[in-house]
Amino acid sequence: MDPTNDRANSRGGTSSESSQPIRLAGSALGARRHVCAFFHSPDEEYRVLLPFIKEGFERGEKAFHIVDPKLRAEHARRLASAGIDVEAAEKSGQFELRNWADAYLRDGHFDQDRMLALIEEVLDGGIQQGFALTRLVAHMEWALEDRPGVDDLVEYETRLNYLLPRYRDPVI
Repeated sequence: MDPTNDRANSRGGTSSESSQPIRLAGSALGARRHVCAFFHSPDEEYRVLLPFIKEGFERGEKAFHIVDPKLRAEHARRLASAGIDVEAAEKSGQFELRNWADAYLRDGHFDQDRMLALIEEVLDGGIQQGFALTRLVAHMEWALEDRPGVDDLVEYETRLNYLLPRYRDPVI
């Protein structure tokens, strides 16, 4: 028995919803959906990410975003500029927007075990809420700062690459 296939079959939504290609930057994502993206500017970032984000909303998928707390309002404004009703999506549970301190930097430091547990909780929670997929977008500029635990980031990303193949959800 393949638990990955059993898990995929229990995702909710119709099979046609779950089999649709997921597009990012003009390409369809394959089975491995963990993408590390670097951008030259916020405008470039949103030019690339907004179509991906909007596609998920249009398909009724969950969106979970982690952003710099100083850019939270700007992030919501950019989503709204793409036609996403941020307030309605938050109220319905389709969209969750967290600051770094509520994800990566709880208690003021990066704890890779706690963050991996959060990723699992978010992706499993999307299923439990009835969403076929969760599109997770995480801004990680905090890693450029001298934060406690930042030295564990490469190990965290490696461990994340072992965790995410259990899921079909795209993580950017």
